Amino acid sequence: MSSSSNRHGGDGGEVRASDILVKHQGSRRKASWKDPEGQVIKNTTRDSAVSQLKAFCDDIVSGKAKFEDIASRFSDCSSAKHAGDLDQSLSSYNSKFNQKNIYLLSRGSEKRC
Repeated sequence: MSSSSNRHGGDGGEVRASDILVKHQGSRRKASWKDPEGQVIKNTTRDSAVSQLKAFCDDIVSGKAKFEDIASRFSDCSSAKHAGDLDQSLSSYNSKFNQKNIYLLSRGSEKRC
C-alpha cells in the first residue's frame, strides 16, 4: 500500500511517497526491523498479507485510522520509523509502482487501494 502527496498543490512540484509493507512467505528477504528473525513473516501467507493491506486501506479511506499511524505500527518497511515516509522524490519510484500494480493514494483526491 502506498501513498503520495504533492507539497506544492498539484502544480508539478515535489511529490513525496510513503508505504506500508507487509512481508510474507514469498518475500525475498524474510526479516524486517520488527521481525528480525522472520518468525512471523515465514508464517504469513501472501493471501494473509493482502488481506491485512486491504483492511488497512479500508480503515484509512473510511477515516477510522491515519496512514501514518498504520505505517508506524504495522509496516515491515524501515520507513515505518518515519510514519511510512520514503523520503524520496516520487519520480524515481513511479515506474516501479506502475510495474508492481501498486496504487498511489493522493491526499485530497479519490482514494483507491
